[in-house]
Amino acid sequence: MYARVKAHPGVRHLYAEHLIREGVITAEELAEMTGQIVAKYEGILERAKGIAGGSKKRTELPPHPAEEDGSAVIETGTAREVLTEIADKITLIPEGFSINPKMVGQLGRRAKMGTGEVPMDWAVGEAMAFGSLVKEGHRVRLSGQDSGRGTFSQRHALMYDTNTGDLWSPLGDIRSDADPQARFQVFDSSLSENAVLGFEYGYAVKAKDALVMWEAQFGDFANGAQVIIDQYIAASEDKWGQKCRLVMLLPHGYEGQGPEHSSARLERFLQLCAENNLQVCYPTTPAQYFHMLRRQVKSDSVRPLVVMTPKSLLRLPAASSQIDELTNGGFRPVLDDAAIEDRSKVTRVVISSGKVFYDLQAGREEANDGRVALVRLEQFYPFPSAAITETLASYPNAKDIVWAQEEPQNMGGWTFVEPRLRSLLADGRNLRYIGRIASASPATGSYTIHELEQKQIVDRCLSADTDEISAASEPEVSE
Repeated sequence: MYARVKAHPGVRHLYAEHLIREGVITAEELAEMTGQIVAKYEGILERAKGIAGGSKKRTELPPHPAEEDGSAVIETGTAREVLTEIADKITLIPEGFSINPKMVGQLGRRAKMGTGEVPMDWAVGEAMAFGSLVKEGHRVRLSGQDSGRGTFSQRHALMYDTNTGDLWSPLGDIRSDADPQARFQVFDSSLSENAVLGFEYGYAVKAKDALVMWEAQFGDFANGAQVIIDQYIAASEDKWGQKCRLVMLLPHGYEGQGPEHSSARLERFLQLCAENNLQVCYPTTPAQYFHMLRRQVKSDSVRPLVVMTPKSLLRLPAASSQIDELTNGGFRPVLDDAAIEDRSKVTRVVISSGKVFYDLQAGREEANDGRVALVRLEQFYPFPSAAITETLASYPNAKDIVWAQEEPQNMGGWTFVEPRLRSLLADGRNLRYIGRIASASPATGSYTIHELEQKQIVDRCLSADTDEISAASEPEVSE
């Protein structure tokens, strides 16, 4: 078999003979083209040998790059008049366009969010980030499964005339004086995560000043693109010096919907974090999301961004922001507890990330006790050590530090944050884990068990072995 393969003419030889027979090229032209290509590669080989021969022989290991501290806040605010212009663009229906009647009320609410009459939800915060970047001359590109509408019917970046089927992209009408080519584009992609994410990675490598995003319909759909994530997104800078600002938007959160689609496998991305190769964030407000997206383009650091995005928080009143929060400030890797009035009375600090914060907040409000502070870790990597140290230091009498999560103990952020948090604790402070026990499956298939587990997490965070705080209310569940 090997002899037969070796004796068989190669594709280049067969195709060249075909071109000669067809009169496309002559044998002399073929020889000239072949000689040029061979000379090119021979030259590359010689240069490589020269570089290798001229290098000093390494006798010791190079220093390991120090992990960056992720505490810095980059200013990413946008002028109020720009936000007003974007609000008009996404809420004013073009003349003659027959919109779905169900959208009329939504656009009316969005108009009020744009003027500040009512708090802003996630979809509007996102639209403000996209629109403001386009106005500043950046291309914004989003692809994914049902990304035009949004998996949870929250985005509506593409709408269709109910009579003619004509397409209207509200953000697509925004243009920039700085760069007429800058615009917002959204694409509904096929259920081929590996291919689509690979394409967007390549696009982001070339379009370094653009915001290029791939969105999974649910976070665990990223499983289908694991080869691209492992071989390119996580390691390309280390392997080839190839940088990009690619963003992965992965819906994540435990809401009783079963093992599938609850988890974006946060722990897998955290395991890939090293040598400042990635950013991994889990924002909990629309304003944080807005500033995080803008930071991805504005920051001098060029690296991929992995985001645990919300599901139920998209419409949770408590998880809203005011429009004025977009005009100044930036993404904050750590959010301190704004509800604590007397920090000296706090005896426990519960650090969490993502949706579980709102469950803890609701439980504490019902108990009406200010001895437990709730701190949010909005960015896992680069780890914001300085910001956490400063926050913990502001609670002088808090000896009990808790990491709380809704994921099982062998998943989520615990194994990543535990050694980092322990290294920051002053003498006399203790770190504990509160969350679901280790599990082979990301989540239970029973809504009743989910609710009981969630209640137990909240109760344990808010009540000590002594009666630190009263338990959260009983969940109303049924099989």
